[in-house]
Amino acid sequence: MALSKQITLIFKAITVGLAAAFVVIFLKPELLQTSPPVVEIRQTTPATGETARTSRSGNLAQLSFAPAVQTAAPAVVNIFTRKRVIEKRNPLLDDPLFRRFFSDNLPAPRERMENSLGSGVIVSPQGYILTNYHVIQSADDVVVLLRDGRSDVAQVVGSDPETDLAVLKISLREIPTITLGNSESLHVGDLVLAIGNPFGVGQTVTMGIVSATGRNQLGINTFENFIQTDAAINPGNSGGALVNLRGDLVGINTAIFSRSGGSQGIGFAIPAKLANGVMRQIIEQGRVVRGWLGIEAQDLTAQLADSLGVERIEGVIVTNLLRGGPAHQAGVRPGDVLTEIDGAPIRNTRTVLDLVTRRSPGTRLRLGGVRAGSKFSAEITVRERPLTSAEPPQRP
Repeated sequence: MALSKQITLIFKAITVGLAAAFVVIFLKPELLQTSPPVVEIRQTTPATGETARTSRSGNLAQLSFAPAVQTAAPAVVNIFTRKRVIEKRNPLLDDPLFRRFFSDNLPAPRERMENSLGSGVIVSPQGYILTNYHVIQSADDVVVLLRDGRSDVAQVVGSDPETDLAVLKISLREIPTITLGNSESLHVGDLVLAIGNPFGVGQTVTMGIVSATGRNQLGINTFENFIQTDAAINPGNSGGALVNLRGDLVGINTAIFSRSGGSQGIGFAIPAKLANGVMRQIIEQGRVVRGWLGIEAQDLTAQLADSLGVERIEGVIVTNLLRGGPAHQAGVRPGDVLTEIDGAPIRNTRTVLDLVTRRSPGTRLRLGGVRAGSKFSAEITVRERPLTSAEPPQRP
């Protein structure tokens, strides 16, 4: 009897459970659904014209160069130049005998206008623009086009062929300007942006790194201290801006090393510090004033040092002197080996050029060296370096 009661209770429990499950399935099916899996993804913020800049740790991470471009690009201008060129005619037309018979019927020399383009950087609210000398060289008209569409005929304030720099001035008001950065704080590997007008297609920005600093002896300018970069620089970029990631100007794009005429990842820019110094002298003095000794020299080699009885190889040997020049008047002779200037060691002719040209005319300096195997010294009064008539080589 007890067993049959237990069996009856079990069947009743099963029946009640089945009934309850039936009610849940048909009346409350959502109670049986499991929670969906949570998918964890990282995505950019909704399109707002900016790339997200938040890293996984929540710190800001610069993933876009747009802020630097927005800061610097408005101050980078396009420069268009026109030059009147008289075409050469047959030399026979200038022969006196020929002209005697045909003087009234000889064709006049034909003229044509030669157009070129480049870039520049507005560095002052007064309208001063830095660019390359070869961009405006021999131009009859120079027109500056701003990013906002305004244009103006520029005045050439002055130029310095030995650094390939020129200063222009426009009269437009409320113009954007760039901030000059510290070019001496650049390190190899720093990211930089080149802004200019390559091939006349319009303002373009390219990105690269600082490949090297202090590049010289390239045969581009008399005074060279280039920043080398692999940012793409092409014809039309000359005179444009090389900026850091804050949008500060660190260099003026000047030249490329190329076998094809296009960018091959080796570009050169004049450091902003050098460009600023040249610009200030042009504006304030009308020209760049540099010191000068009136000597010609060549680097000292091991063979020359041995033949002259000089123990150290570093130094330069005087090969020529300008008669009546500062060094000649101080008693310097051809064949003298110069080893120091005011105690600073001379490594090569580039060292002499840099140390002397930084001196103001009228200042005195002491040369030290070796003459006929014996040490000697001479005090020299620096004069102003004469203007050079040599034109720099053509560049893109």
